[in-house]
Amino acid sequence: MLPWTALGLALSLALARSGAERGPPASPPQGDLLFLLDSSASVSHYEFSRVREFLGQLAAPLPLGPGALRASLVHVSSQPHTEFPFGQHSSGAAVQDAIRAATQLMGDTNTGAALAYAKEQLFAEAAGARPGVPKVLVWVTDGGSSDPIGPPMQELKDLGVTVFIVSTGRGNLLALSAAASAPPEQHLHFVDVDDLRIIAPELRSSILDALQPQQLRVSEVTSNGFRLAWPPLLSVDSGYYMLELVRSAESGTARRQQLPGNATGWAWADLDPDTDYDVALVPESNIHPVRPQHLRVRTLPEEAGPQRIVISHVRPRSLRVSWAPALGPAAALGYHVQFGPLRGGAAQRVDVPAGSNSTALQGLAPGTAYLVTVTAAFRSGRERAMSAKACTPDSERSRAPRPPPPPGPGGRGR
Repeated sequence: MLPWTALGLALSLALARSGAERGPPASPPQGDLLFLLDSSASVSHYEFSRVREFLGQLAAPLPLGPGALRASLVHVSSQPHTEFPFGQHSSGAAVQDAIRAATQLMGDTNTGAALAYAKEQLFAEAAGARPGVPKVLVWVTDGGSSDPIGPPMQELKDLGVTVFIVSTGRGNLLALSAAASAPPEQHLHFVDVDDLRIIAPELRSSILDALQPQQLRVSEVTSNGFRLAWPPLLSVDSGYYMLELVRSAESGTARRQQLPGNATGWAWADLDPDTDYDVALVPESNIHPVRPQHLRVRTLPEEAGPQRIVISHVRPRSLRVSWAPALGPAAALGYHVQFGPLRGGAAQRVDVPAGSNSTALQGLAPGTAYLVTVTAAFRSGRERAMSAKACTPDSERSRAPRPPPPPGPGGRGR
C-alpha cells in the first residue's frame, strides 16, 4: 500500500502545483455593454431581422445582473433612439427578448450622431455611467454611414470604450479598421448576414475578455505624449511587462520598454502630434499567464501659440497690439492679452475672441515701458504665450510760437 500512497501524494502535489500555475481564477465580468444596431432604411427588413436575432443570441448566455454586467441597445437612424438603457434588464434572457421586440426605425444612417449620443447619454459619468468599470461597444453595420464617425468614435475610445465592429456589407476596410479598437484583426469582423451565427461564440468570448477588470487605460494625452495605467497583474517575483508602441499607419520598428512586475504605469513622450499609436502591454510570466492588452491612442494636434507680435498706433495713452494667429490643426478657443509696466504696477487683461488677432490697449501712462503678453487658450486646457515690449511716448506739450529770426548784418535799416 505504501507505494500507492506515495504515488497518490505525488499526484496530488503535482495537481496542486498545476492549479497554482494557472493563477487566480478570472474575475466575474462586469461593466457596460452597448449594442449599436443599424435601424436605418439602408438595411432591408430581412437583414434587420437577422442582425436582431444575432444580437439576441449573442446576449442570451452573458452573465448579466445588478452590480455586474449591464446591457443597452441604441438604434442608428436619422435620430438615435435608445431601445432600453443600462440596468433595465437583469438577465441575458430578458435582454434577448427586448432585442427581439425591437422594430426597425428606417431613416438615414447617422452613425456619427448615434456614437455622440452614446457618449453623452450612456457612457459619460455625468449621465450616470458607472466609473471604473469596463465599457464595450458592439456595432453591427452594413458598412456605410451618412455622417462622419471618426471623431465621435475616437472620443468613445478616449473614454476607455472597447469597440467591436461587425460589418455585413461592403464597408471600407481602412475606415472600419481605424474605427475598431486595436488590434483590428481581433475587433473587426466581415461576415455575410446569413453567417452571423458562425462568429457568435468567438465574439462573445472576446466581449467577456474585454469586460474583465484588467483594462489598460490612457490619460494625460498631449500633442507629444500620453500616460498609461493598468491594475496590478503581476508581482516582482512572478514576471515582468513588455510595453510596445508603434504608429498605427506604419509597420515599422516598435518602441519597447521592459518594466518590472510591480509596475502599474508608464508615460510615453517625444511622440508626433495628431498621430494614431497602437500600444500593447504584454505581461510575461510562467506562473500567472495573463493575456496581452491593446489600446489605440491618438495624440492631440499641435498647439502652437501666437507666432509674431506687432505693436502699432502708439500714442501716449494707447497702442494697438496685433499677432499672427496660432497655427496648426488645433485652433485656439480665444486669446487674452495681459499688459503692465515693466518697472512694476498692476497688470491689466483684455480677452479677444478666436476670430480676431488684434486689440487696442487703452488707459496707458505716457513715457512708460510695458510688457505685453498674448496667450492662446486651447480646448485641452493648455495655453501658449508670446511677449513683447512696448513704450508709450511722452505727452505732447504746448509750445509758444517762435519769434522771427533777427535780421542779418547785411540787412537794410531805416
